[in-house]
Amino acid sequence: MQISATNPSLNPYLQNTLETSQIDAKDFKEKVKNGEVSGKTLSASYLVQYSLSAQQASSSNLQAQTAPFDMKKVGDILDSIDFKAIGYTGKPIKEMTPDEAKAVVSKDGFFGVDQTSARLSDFVLSGAGDNIDTLKAGREGIVKGFNDAEKMWGGKLPDISYQTLDKALAKIDEKITSLGGSILDTSV
Repeated sequence: MQISATNPSLNPYLQNTLETSQIDAKDFKEKVKNGEVSGKTLSASYLVQYSLSAQQASSSNLQAQTAPFDMKKVGDILDSIDFKAIGYTGKPIKEMTPDEAKAVVSKDGFFGVDQTSARLSDFVLSGAGDNIDTLKAGREGIVKGFNDAEKMWGGKLPDISYQTLDKALAKIDEKITSLGGSILDTSV
């Protein structure tokens, strides 16, 4: 199945995710019934979709979190972030004064360690439930999103980003461990 560039969902049951040149949802369901598409393949596609979603959420949140520190790099990064998609409805970042920017990344700010790590970990925890494989896929997505943010930034991110990553992963690792899973094999 191909993925639409405008809607990268792999969920075959959502009609709007399929391109017009692809099979429709009814045909896909028939292929699943006939065994042409296995449950393993279907599960794997959902894990990939979930991991990609976690990666995008992580990358967007961490990019937004780091933006106020180096105004030379901020323009392109800010233009690439969909702030509404990550829940930010405050003053546009580009219009903030230095003090306002510091406040938004402060301990209690929207892009501070506590709120950003909570958004990242809660996304994974709520999407994965008690499924260890899905938790690991979401964790991997966060790490990949973090790595993407580093590449976009052009190197080492500000310390706040590493603190945020550590706190988000710790919460996910705690859930994996509580379910009897091993966090040793979740490193990316």
